[in-house]
Amino acid sequence: MSPLGRVLARQIAAGGPITVADYMAACLTHPEHGYYVGRDPLGKAGDFTTAPEISQMFGELIGLALAQAWIDQGRPDPFTLAELGPGRGTLMADLGRATATVPGFRAAARLWLLEASPVLKARQGKMLPGSAATWIAQIDALPQQPLFLIANEFFDALPVRQFQRGPGGWHERMVTLDAQGALAFARAPAGPVPGPPPPAGVPDGTVIERRAAADPIVTAVAERIARHGGAALIVDYGAWGGIGDTLQAVKDHQPADPLAEPGQADLTAHVDFAALAAAARQAGAAVASLTPQGVFLERLGITERARALARNLTGAARSSHVAAHRRLTHPDEMGTLFQVLGLHAVGTPPPPGCAA
Repeated sequence: MSPLGRVLARQIAAGGPITVADYMAACLTHPEHGYYVGRDPLGKAGDFTTAPEISQMFGELIGLALAQAWIDQGRPDPFTLAELGPGRGTLMADLGRATATVPGFRAAARLWLLEASPVLKARQGKMLPGSAATWIAQIDALPQQPLFLIANEFFDALPVRQFQRGPGGWHERMVTLDAQGALAFARAPAGPVPGPPPPAGVPDGTVIERRAAADPIVTAVAERIARHGGAALIVDYGAWGGIGDTLQAVKDHQPADPLAEPGQADLTAHVDFAALAAAARQAGAAVASLTPQGVFLERLGITERARALARNLTGAARSSHVAAHRRLTHPDEMGTLFQVLGLHAVGTPPPPGCAA
């Protein structure tokens, strides 16, 4: 059992089962043994690869989309340029390079980064030298001014509670210890489900998920956009609503057992974009139609950009570039698994790439 596994086993033995959300939170952010606390999880040497690490085109197009949204809203100066969960800082570096020729954009931007990992914060500082970035740990620290924001693969890592249909109603799934002392899933007695009413008429065994930690973050972003103007692009894997157990672990770029090595594997769950949209509308922002990532990037001109970059490439570099374009856009890869939700101020156009 991993060091964090032993910590959790002692906690459960002393205090009883814990929720899936508490388990996820401990696995990812435990101050000593949390997954994000002491490692860089990205790239070939890590456990997974995100879109900005696949190709510079992703960050470039995100940057130009936000810059156009800034122009569409009258070029406010100053404004907050923010990223939630910036990884190594690759997306923001590519965004900065692509927007360098947009008159006034970089001069008006004030860069804010929401990051919990000390290791990744250090990587971001090296990737973004001279950027005068401000790092924050809580979303409420963002200034009250126009906000243009990107959140790529951020919400999937926020903890989820799980509820399973069974005899007598809905039972929360818990993490407990089995007879051998290993971590195992169990069900609590039937009880109420927070949030919107659970679906009716589903068979026993059906699992639904609730991500309460997402609501205050979306609310804070949407309130700033509604009050001061701006736009946000939320890019992640998930769907509009949906049911099912989507908790998953990844280690060394391969699926893993979520309970096998707490703190040693990345844990995520699919994003319910309908819940994010509802929270954003409640806070006063307008919400664009959910758009598949491949469609979003094609609308922004990724194929034309890919062809332009390919003209200077040969051999293995060209093959890698072509594969990256396919991976980001093709329906069999990230093109439909990942979705884009655009938020914007009421009365302004939706962010480029997103439909009204």
